[in-house]
Amino acid sequence: MPSGIVIIDKPAGWTSMDVCAKMRGILREKRVGHGGTLDPMATGVLPILVGRATRALDLLPVHDKRYTATLRFGYTSDTLDVWGTVTPTGRPLPSLSAIEAALPAFRGGIRQIPPMMSALKKDGVRLYDLARQGVEIEREARPVTIYSLDILGYDPAAGELRLDCHCSRGTYIRSLCDDLGRRLDGAGAIMTALRRTMAAGYTLEDCLPLEEARRLAETGELAVRVLPTDSAFSSFPSLAVTAAQAVRFGNGGALDLERLKQPVTSPVRVYGPDGAFLGLGKPEDGALKILKLF
Repeated sequence: MPSGIVIIDKPAGWTSMDVCAKMRGILREKRVGHGGTLDPMATGVLPILVGRATRALDLLPVHDKRYTATLRFGYTSDTLDVWGTVTPTGRPLPSLSAIEAALPAFRGGIRQIPPMMSALKKDGVRLYDLARQGVEIEREARPVTIYSLDILGYDPAAGELRLDCHCSRGTYIRSLCDDLGRRLDGAGAIMTALRRTMAAGYTLEDCLPLEEARRLAETGELAVRVLPTDSAFSSFPSLAVTAAQAVRFGNGGALDLERLKQPVTSPVRVYGPDGAFLGLGKPEDGALKILKLF
């Protein structure tokens, strides 16, 4: 099985680590990691890095993500979603025009209070562990960016809204749903479904269902669905080096920036003269130094 990246459509009810464990068995490969945690009940894009590609885990460009979220007005929850203790608010359900008028306040740079049911830590203890003990602590609002927030559909009778949200890393969609419900005259809102449609530059079009990955592995066809490691860094400029420079770079040596074929001002993907991906480099002190070798 070649090293690289398999994009899995994570099923509901599985943790991201559950998927990694399953893929270790499917691939018979110990070196497996994921590129961005999804809550157990969420579905969608989960990059799985295999073999030497796991060296890229700490460098994946995961600064923005995209989700389709479903929420229901008229309720609140201690977890901000349908999987917690749900309480009806008794407030009128909002109209579509009221929702449309409220959404601009949630676009662009906003400040968001993380939910207690999150993996953030307080004094070394994860918030969700405190929440399970019945402990709630004050959390500071954190800056996040909502690049776009659009309505996909609304059922006014059921109070069910579907949203497409393109957001920065660290955004909590459950909190966004709760904040929207509060803004709409206290109608309340809980998230009922969440599907990640984009992460690390990959989309649902790149995804394989977990069961399909297992079937392809059994027939020996999964290898053709493994994406090359450098696909995770397609946003980085590429740099081709000479054979001598490739040997030096591959052995851990820095390259003189003045002797490269093109100016380098930011991290780059480095390729040998045969097109082989060598790794990532960064300009520093007049030289192209190794960011990571693959």
